[in-house]
Amino acid sequence: MSGHSKWSTIKHQKGVTDARRGQLFTKLTRDIAVAVHQGGGPDPDMNYRLRLAIDKARTNNMPLDNIERSVKRASGNAGSDEHLYEIVYEGYGPGGVAIMLYAVTPNRNRTASEVRSTFAKWGGNLGETGCVGWNFEPKGVITLEVEPARAEEIALMAIDAGAEDVQIEDDYLEIYTSPEHLESIRRAIGNRDIQVSSSELSMKPKATVSLGDKESEQVLRLMDSLEDLLDVQKVYTNSEFSGAALEKYKG
Repeated sequence: MSGHSKWSTIKHQKGVTDARRGQLFTKLTRDIAVAVHQGGGPDPDMNYRLRLAIDKARTNNMPLDNIERSVKRASGNAGSDEHLYEIVYEGYGPGGVAIMLYAVTPNRNRTASEVRSTFAKWGGNLGETGCVGWNFEPKGVITLEVEPARAEEIALMAIDAGAEDVQIEDDYLEIYTSPEHLESIRRAIGNRDIQVSSSELSMKPKATVSLGDKESEQVLRLMDSLEDLLDVQKVYTNSEFSGAALEKYKG
């Protein structure tokens, strides 16, 4: 699995504390709102981006009432005057690694200031638009928690269904697709009664950079701090973290 994926998987395993769950729900609500506005309306059957946002909310145990309320507010049925901006930030972390993040915010100046200071705090720097974006390409990513004995069988099934690449590590299987084929492959997997841990649109690095223990730990802290910002939805990197740093991060 890629460095970003390993980081994301460990974060999922560690779970979310009650103190941060309210912030998580705010992020999920914003994700739903943007999906309604930009993806094609409030019907998840007609709006694939909204369907992904709702699936993510359910995976994170967001109550159904909250999800339905978020969709209604975004579609103008419950009144909301908050205007949200989608912004992509690019920069560099320790060791010169590329970091790309996606934010949804009602206050662009506040978010830019918080992102810039977070980069600086952990030894990175915020760059200009396009400085690292060339090294990432949009992909659909499906993550499964599987028994090692079934991993190869499921990987071959995903490839037959149209997957571009499959990576197996420990108890996890990661399937990469073109964005437009994400839904069809996810359905093919679901039809086999295989549990999907996550299904999302992501940014995959074209080339990666291997880091030592010290720099791995610094980049992990930087990414954690960036994702902890209320306005930041997703963080991507081309880092390949050291095994020792990942084990320490798990604890």
